[in-house]
Amino acid sequence: QVQLVESGGGLVQAGGSLRLSCAASGSILSINAMGWYRQAPGKEREFVAAIDARGGRTDYADSVKGRFTISRDNAKNTVYLEMNSLKPEEAAVYYCNAGDNVVAVSRQNVHYWGQGTQVTVSS
Repeated sequence: QVQLVESGGGLVQAGGSLRLSCAASGSILSINAMGWYRQAPGKEREFVAAIDARGGRTDYADSVKGRFTISRDNAKNTVYLEMNSLKPEEAAVYYCNAGDNVVAVSRQNVHYWGQGTQVTVSS
């Protein structure tokens, strides 16, 4: 089993920045890729970004390319999501997850989910 715990959410003004963290514990050697999704009220959960745990391959949703950066610190078993130029419509609960590879994660074919962290963007 793998446990994922997100942190770093909060309130930010439009155009501002936040950095989310996702700490993994448990059977972390079984994790090959991790990612971030978000879900706003009344909307479906959508892919944001993913990263290969070993090779550093990344993938992003088109809507966040150039503004968001996913990274990892393997020594800390932690994945980060740096979010810049945030928009009010990006307010959502942001979830961390883990799967077999970046493609699988981007298609929501994952094995583990965190509980989520709330991001609020004021206009």
